[in-house]
Amino acid sequence: MTWFSRIAEHRAVRELAGFARAGGAATARGVAGSSTMLVTAALHRLLNAPLLLVVAHLDEADEAFDELRGLGIEAARFPAMEHAVGESAVSLDLLAERLTLVRRLLDGAAPPVTVAPIQALMQAVPDAGRLAGMLRVIEPGRTLQLRELAEWLEHSGYTRVQTIDAPGEFAVRGGIVDIFPSGGAPARIDLDGDRVEGLFEIDLDTMGSDRRLDRLHIVGAALEELQRDERSVAIADVMPKTTVTVLAEMVELVEQGRSYYDRVSDARGIFGPPEVLKGLGERGHAVLEINQFSAGAENDRVVELPVRPLPAFSQDASGATAELGKMAADHEIVALCDNEGEAHRMNELLGEFAPLSRLAVQTQYMHRGLIWGGDAGRPPLALVPYHELLHRYQLRRRIRRLGGGRATEAFIDLQPGDYVVHRDHGIARFAGLGVLPGAAGGEEEFLTLEFTGRAKLHVPASKIDLVQRYIGAVRDRPELSAIGGRKWGRQKEKAREAVQDLAAEMLRIEAAREAKPGIRYPADTTWQCQFEAEFPYEETEDQLAAIAALKRDMCDPRPMDRLVCGDVGFGKTEVAVRAAFKAVEYGKQVAVLVPTTVLAEQHERVFRERFADYPFRVESLSRFKTRKEQTVLLQALRKGQVDIVIGTHRLISKDVRFADLGLVVIDEEQRFGVEHKQRLLEFRATADVLTLSATPIPRTLHMAMLGLRDISSLSTAPLDRRAIVTEVIPYNRRRIKQAIDRELAREGQVFFVHNRVYNIQSVADEIQQLVPEARVIVAHGQMPTRQLESVMLKFIRRESDILVCTTIIESGIDIPTVNTMFISDAHRFGLSELHQLRGRVGRYKHRAYCYLLLPTDRVISETAVKRLRAIENFSMLGAG
Repeated sequence: MTWFSRIAEHRAVRELAGFARAGGAATARGVAGSSTMLVTAALHRLLNAPLLLVVAHLDEADEAFDELRGLGIEAARFPAMEHAVGESAVSLDLLAERLTLVRRLLDGAAPPVTVAPIQALMQAVPDAGRLAGMLRVIEPGRTLQLRELAEWLEHSGYTRVQTIDAPGEFAVRGGIVDIFPSGGAPARIDLDGDRVEGLFEIDLDTMGSDRRLDRLHIVGAALEELQRDERSVAIADVMPKTTVTVLAEMVELVEQGRSYYDRVSDARGIFGPPEVLKGLGERGHAVLEINQFSAGAENDRVVELPVRPLPAFSQDASGATAELGKMAADHEIVALCDNEGEAHRMNELLGEFAPLSRLAVQTQYMHRGLIWGGDAGRPPLALVPYHELLHRYQLRRRIRRLGGGRATEAFIDLQPGDYVVHRDHGIARFAGLGVLPGAAGGEEEFLTLEFTGRAKLHVPASKIDLVQRYIGAVRDRPELSAIGGRKWGRQKEKAREAVQDLAAEMLRIEAAREAKPGIRYPADTTWQCQFEAEFPYEETEDQLAAIAALKRDMCDPRPMDRLVCGDVGFGKTEVAVRAAFKAVEYGKQVAVLVPTTVLAEQHERVFRERFADYPFRVESLSRFKTRKEQTVLLQALRKGQVDIVIGTHRLISKDVRFADLGLVVIDEEQRFGVEHKQRLLEFRATADVLTLSATPIPRTLHMAMLGLRDISSLSTAPLDRRAIVTEVIPYNRRRIKQAIDRELAREGQVFFVHNRVYNIQSVADEIQQLVPEARVIVAHGQMPTRQLESVMLKFIRRESDILVCTTIIESGIDIPTVNTMFISDAHRFGLSELHQLRGRVGRYKHRAYCYLLLPTDRVISETAVKRLRAIENFSMLGAG
């Protein structure tokens, strides 16, 4: 890239490279945007030596890694481990990434550039001797003892399951071992006795194994093996002596390192910041500091970088691009876009609002822009990221495929004592399976059912279709039926009448939908394609299938009524966003109905970010708006001046009228009452309706399964998502403090859910005493509207560390930095509530933890124990 060559060839960068060749310490002063990463990339071009870029924060390391890879540099990450005292297992994917790098360094194959946060360098790594016990290489023809391998895997943090579908799992079936190693593809080991007959890669969708493998690398270690002992070393001890270390913001590095060291309650395996920094200087060839202000080196080897930050652009797209056009008069400008969709849209905006001379558009990821000073008669170079110009800061994620079905199959399994329903005789208790003489001679397997009066019925396994699990929600211990009694017949007749009433209601709605043809939207336009291409993540296959299905529905004259069912965080909102864009581009209005005010505010931010550079107006209607603001908004809505309105129950009030409503999106339909649903039925007769839910109500799901409503299922998780570690524990101040310390040490935030307003402040005060250095705030639904809004914004902006709150965060809240949650008195919550609450964490790349706290001074009911056991056992991705 010509603009990057200009930076690499600049006098200041060449001078800094000269200091690096000579060895020792040097300092560069003047930092703005992503300039540290650019200087590191330029040094890579100028120096024939491995580089280590050290940053202060975990997210900075990920951003720099993405930027360097975008420039075509073979960069590697050295991540920090995330574990707390008392945990027996470690995050296998982080461990795999760390140990893979250590192995490369010991083998003399250091990557050109390694990016590491200071916390990662402070954590000890194994020496060559210990590393051999943590890495296993399996090859065909070698000897392998199955029992020893299984014991090593369990000891190393792998989970033994029936069928693998996530990293860190393995399954054994006879002489076959299926394993999903962290950082690699799922594989199958075929054993013939103690000899490896073959290695194959597995397709998780079919569990087929067609492709042969030459070898399989498995990484694993228990936590105690990672603790510091006489054989543990610092990463600097295994780096090549020719390494040039680049320290980004020395003062911040020391401060964050000291903060991390102070928060770690068990310092085994942790080096102090001074020890780490001293080791880097003694072991490597040169150490370069790049600071914003003061020079850290006490010598005259100081370089001034010609860098300054970008100006603040206008909030609207037209104003921002017009300002960029004015900058082009005395700057050479490169607009950097994440993908082709953004590049197309940027060219379109620049063509409309700004001159194209001295202004180029390129597809290249850069987190933060900057202005590089002019030299040799050339104007300053402005590097302007698309998201920074239009104020669209979003996280970058990838995806992975999950195997399907395990959670569903587990719920089908019957255990003795479970309640079942026999089609002809009613409710019974399942007593177990047994073998009895069959009618045709010989033995046959039977299900034994126990009815009232201890009467037993043996049902042949061949007639198992007569029996199904009891799923009634009214009582957990239903009354058993009598064999041959009339009561069951009357109950079935009542159910039959209720079904007929439901069918009549549905026929009326369907007749209305057929009599009033819906909106027939046109095929995708250029704008629609650009809008979808701007999506900052990679869509999952399920998302693409759901989007294609709803577009077919919208292009059909019959009104759409589709349910999108997917677990929390699986991308339902983006499906709704694309449907909304298709509707508003055609001139129709969109109503997005959500259950809580907090979620309405979040959806408003998400929609505004996605629609930022398009001429559509997005508003929200909730109690966060004053009465005057609501009145003005309702008038604009009636006049058609608002394209998308996002609101709570207020949105289905009788005074809310639309000029031309085309699409209704209902988020979490199960949170709305009967009266609200009657209003929603009116929508279904005229407008397209899209329903989103992770836990749909039984009737909605049943209608979808019968084909009476269309359904799309999202079962593929984003790549960086991991299963949430869920533990049911008694209230324990020490465990709570340890978990909070771990989260704060990795620069995260914490939810503490306490659903009692009268003493929530006392709980917050107790948390503050446990972690005095943390910033604790309180939020609940009885707070004044403006105060609640202020508190939530403060937490979202990371101006506080711990949010003590009620269940107002249950639905849809997406704050990726929150990855530890405590639910106080968890036995008081329902299964759906617990699953939805747990889904508020683990929404980004870090391992998430959810602790269900139980009181120590009272007995928990058997029903509550079953709920807690279910939520703890089914914590895998897709379990919803």
